[in-house]
Amino acid sequence: MNINMKVRTAILCMTIFAVALTGCSIKKEKPEYKRDVFAMDTYMVLKVYDENGEAILESAEAEIKRLEMLFSVTDEKSDISRINGSGSAQVSEDTVKLVSEALVYCEKTDGALDITVYPLLREWGFTTGKYQIPEDKDITALLEGVDYNNVTVEDGTVSIKNGGAMDLGAVAKGYTSDRICSLLREQSVSSALINLGGNVQAVGTKPDGSPWKVGIEDPKDNSRIVCSLKIEDKAVVTSGNYERYFIGEDGRRYCHIIDPKTGRPADNGLVSVTIVGESGTACDALSTALFVMGKERAAEFLEKHTEIEAVLIDDDLRLYITDGISENVELSSGIESTVIKRQG
Repeated sequence: MNINMKVRTAILCMTIFAVALTGCSIKKEKPEYKRDVFAMDTYMVLKVYDENGEAILESAEAEIKRLEMLFSVTDEKSDISRINGSGSAQVSEDTVKLVSEALVYCEKTDGALDITVYPLLREWGFTTGKYQIPEDKDITALLEGVDYNNVTVEDGTVSIKNGGAMDLGAVAKGYTSDRICSLLREQSVSSALINLGGNVQAVGTKPDGSPWKVGIEDPKDNSRIVCSLKIEDKAVVTSGNYERYFIGEDGRRYCHIIDPKTGRPADNGLVSVTIVGESGTACDALSTALFVMGKERAAEFLEKHTEIEAVLIDDDLRLYITDGISENVELSSGIESTVIKRQG
């Protein structure tokens, strides 16, 4: 199933090394329970520190699979496929919530995030594996149906007009990690780390009370990290041009993140965008949007939206870190950075 617009190709492209960085400092006051899950086209790792960890993980995995069935763009029985197939469908409460929240970020980012790019993703082969460089005329034709304003939500029904089709891959894993963390908190879990194929979200701190450390991968060398972040009760989501791509007949690399304005893979000076925040859904949406914006527009956006924290990495492997998290970022040897200073 090809649900995730930002899917990391199995373990090879895991953008965040959270699991590798959390081990040796943990004092196991509570037993650790771990579960590996394959869903939403990616490998996931769930870690819970609780006496009832096994039962908690069972319920978490069931929730992941339930949401996967709702959001899959290729499962003909899913909510999204039914909307795309008929143009309108009565859907689940979760789908209503996710589509509604996604539309907020489409608007907030002036369409840099657009959940109606699915026909273009399919045309480029990112949802089928049949990669190709489309003809200009085909891209132009498909762009006519790309507009998040064509999507409406009313009384539990989601509709899309003008023959459009949607894909929630840019937000689905973030929403899923939010749901899993809520589920864990409802069961009184105070320490857990959820890694949904590179979308990392923490519940509380490590069992010993210290912050979690989450590493951001070097986009040019996935055997090392460029920096690590200290977090508590936060989500960390990265999008990059090295995660899923193909090399065209022209010898160029084409990444899976489509610019809704051009209909082509984004290529604008950034190789990685990481968003840090309380909401996995928001981090997921904004990591895609800021990557599409490119370095200059993304920096301008961050200067206006001081509630958003980010780490941008450009083609020269220089990091641009927002001032709200700069003190919690530890750079690896040889990595240079600039702090994006903001007011408010």
